[in-house]
Amino acid sequence: MSGAPLLGSSPAFALVLRLIEKLAKLSAPVLIEGETGTGKELAARAIHYGGNRCDQPFVPINCGAFPDSLFENELFGHVKGAYTDARADQPGLVVAADSGTLFLDEVDALTPKAQVSILRFLQDGTFRAVGSRTERRADVRIVAASNADLDSLAGSGAFRSDLLFRLRILNLRLPPLRERGDDALLLARAFFDTCKRQHDCQVSELDESSCQWFSRYRWPGNVRELEGLIYREAMICDDPILQLTAPVTLSSERRGGGDRRMVGDFKDLPYSIARSRVLEHFDRQYLSGLMNHAGGNVTHAARFAGKERRALGKLLKKHGLNGREPGRL
Repeated sequence: MSGAPLLGSSPAFALVLRLIEKLAKLSAPVLIEGETGTGKELAARAIHYGGNRCDQPFVPINCGAFPDSLFENELFGHVKGAYTDARADQPGLVVAADSGTLFLDEVDALTPKAQVSILRFLQDGTFRAVGSRTERRADVRIVAASNADLDSLAGSGAFRSDLLFRLRILNLRLPPLRERGDDALLLARAFFDTCKRQHDCQVSELDESSCQWFSRYRWPGNVRELEGLIYREAMICDDPILQLTAPVTLSSERRGGGDRRMVGDFKDLPYSIARSRVLEHFDRQYLSGLMNHAGGNVTHAARFAGKERRALGKLLKKHGLNGREPGRL
């Protein structure tokens, strides 16, 4: 897939685009916050390429991808002999991003030790490669992103308040797709056109009348979920016109009274048992619709739902729902 474009005409998103234009002209750190799938990396790239560092490197790093023992090495590099296998000097990502932008994605995943390392670099732009006694300086703009509630994490001590203050000198909040009005249809058209160009799709037209449910759906995976839906349905469609069916969860809600009737069926049961059965029914309905939209892919479904993949896998197993791994049919 091509990645979700920064495209939208809703008032909420127009405000985002205007703010990105302003942030791009500045050099202070930026913290981008928003739900999963709202386009935080795309916003970070827009800030970088819209500013005076646009001819310099944009270097992304997923803060949750490296164990604590390797993070400083990845970020600051090492010198020859720093450890057993360090046979030569190896520059880190800070050096690679010098004069440009370092994008810290999922910054909430930083360990306490890694948070200290980032904080020290933010304070004066200096660092030491692992095993080196020499302090170096790099001119790097930091842009960070998170879909977690960093204020709550800071309140609980899981994220350093002083680091949060330094990262949030400039702040950008991306609205969820459900708050962007008709932008979902606008994006669907763009994804559809891109999919047709990139793939040998038999489908030639998107039936926009079949997209009326967009405005009633909550889009737990936001723009990424919409992109996955369009690409998946367009590539497997055997008709010249693509019609999009509402999710199972939304269809169940529209039938009306289903859950109320179910609750009524349990009126003679003790509260705790009735509540447990209602919640179980909700879980099955939601998970079934979620997996349908994710094409059975557990990893994608976890992203759409904003849950850890392992936790979602346990829920699916509990309710007897099967999924598949990426690359497996």
